[in-house]
Amino acid sequence: MYANLNLGYSHTEGVSVMEKKISDAPENSSFAQALSAAIRSRGVTLSRLHARLAERGNPVSMATLSYWRSGARHPEGAQSLAAIAELEELLDLDEGVLVKRLGPTQRTGPLGTTAFPFDEEVTERYVRDTFLAMGASYPDPNRELSIHVVTDVGPAGRVLRRTARVLTQATSGVVSAVPYVEMTDEPTPPPDFIAHGGGRISTRYSHESGQVHGFLFELEKPITAPASALIEWSVVYPEVFPEVHDTGYGVAFQSREMLMWTRFDPDHVPDWCDEVEATPAGEVVTPRSLDGVQSLHAIRRGFGPGALSMRWGYGERPN
Repeated sequence: MYANLNLGYSHTEGVSVMEKKISDAPENSSFAQALSAAIRSRGVTLSRLHARLAERGNPVSMATLSYWRSGARHPEGAQSLAAIAELEELLDLDEGVLVKRLGPTQRTGPLGTTAFPFDEEVTERYVRDTFLAMGASYPDPNRELSIHVVTDVGPAGRVLRRTARVLTQATSGVVSAVPYVEMTDEPTPPPDFIAHGGGRISTRYSHESGQVHGFLFELEKPITAPASALIEWSVVYPEVFPEVHDTGYGVAFQSREMLMWTRFDPDHVPDWCDEVEATPAGEVVTPRSLDGVQSLHAIRRGFGPGALSMRWGYGERPN
């Protein structure tokens, strides 16, 4: 007898009937399948499990237990994990039989605040109009978990291209495309957007102001929150594009990691460089020195909302 549950319990060769059925289940069976099989084999009701969990200080609602058994919901958080460990004991299962089937977390994690990364109301309006014109939501609900940006600078300090490799995460619903925009201080012709991996560019749009140019990156396969997708794309600036001596990347959500690498033409290494961090708290400018090298990198963890940029020049640094 297993007195704690006050239910009949038969054994075969020292192994419980229920344990035999669980151990015979495929290793890749889901948490819901394993839990359902254990409850069915044990002959215990959800109401009894609900009561016993409450008695042990790990209360779980009847509805939640039903969702876990059916697979409609996935246990998350420390309290739920503690309850799963209790269920293993109450159902007389080996430790970890259910926990190991939980798999990776299904939560997006804390999203934090969201904000337009630049303190410019007119530019934000242009960006919003561009998003909506491309059929995207504003603000975009997706979060960039990891961002690696490489900017190649040619002769006379002119930016040639910027390539971004981004791990983007869906924070709600199903996502099939991710919007991006290129912003400039003055009207420009549209640059060329190129997809390198993870999908294709399905839509391009230039705002009538000429200061915002956007594109939709269509994923190879739609993702459902909280899944993520890795994509890579470049923006290439034509020769008719105004010469600029800066590069940057902005995020509306907090990103786990942002890495920017700026590479200069070996025959036109700038005389000075500044690293600029702009957040709702203000702007921080940090002078950087190349010290005989041809590139600079900047890294931030847990960064955003805000923008990180690099600017450079030749001759004396302006005051």
